[in-house]
Amino acid sequence: MNSKKVWVIATTIVLLLLCSQHLVSAAPQFPVPKIGVNMEPAETPQDVALSLQILFILTILSLAPAILIMMTSFTRIIIVLSFVRNALATQQMPPNQVLIGLALFLTLFVMSPVISQINNDAVQPYMAEEITLEEAANRAMEPLRTFMLKQTRQKDLALFLNLAGENKPDDVTDAPNKALIPAFMTSELKTAFQMGFLLFIPFLIIDMVVASTLMSMGMMMLPPVMVSLPFKILLFIMVDGWNLIVQSLIMGFR
Repeated sequence: MNSKKVWVIATTIVLLLLCSQHLVSAAPQFPVPKIGVNMEPAETPQDVALSLQILFILTILSLAPAILIMMTSFTRIIIVLSFVRNALATQQMPPNQVLIGLALFLTLFVMSPVISQINNDAVQPYMAEEITLEEAANRAMEPLRTFMLKQTRQKDLALFLNLAGENKPDDVTDAPNKALIPAFMTSELKTAFQMGFLLFIPFLIIDMVVASTLMSMGMMMLPPVMVSLPFKILLFIMVDGWNLIVQSLIMGFR
């Protein structure tokens, strides 16, 4: 009985193998693409220049997140929005994805004049081969420097100039980037925390009033945050809080 079962199983396996071979041979053969990266020595100076340009572009793309955070309005906006959520004590509402998305679009709105100027003065002339890559980079940096200088405190800029051992320039516009960028970041952090402090005051008053009321009623075990949360949300809705915050953020950069 066992030998018959073994014979049947072996016969079935052989038939399956034969059928699979027949199907494979009958199926159309599709060519499989070959993917590879060829490294060949440059033969002309133009090839070397093109390779360096590609390397420079890849470097800029890798540093794009840092540039977005360090040299635009993104830092102030995301910090203020985070302060709003903490002041409301709504835990993860709005979620981080919503806050970051709102901060990105507000950053694009605030930086749109700068982006347009960079496109007109640097990108388009370079694409038309009217200027070199180095000149395009210098032209693209000028609108960013102008934007950062408007938002940078003189005290912060002087601090980094002293730390770098640089002499104070006669004109602020001549400040080097290595001092201007960290000074701009420091100024943005200070401004964002000042706005966050002002945002906390009305919600803190509501928490104090609710806590005092609960203590006077003898409800010591009831968390004041649980009772004050609806009142804070109601206050935020009645004053149209998001409209006021977005307006304050945008007008602060003009």
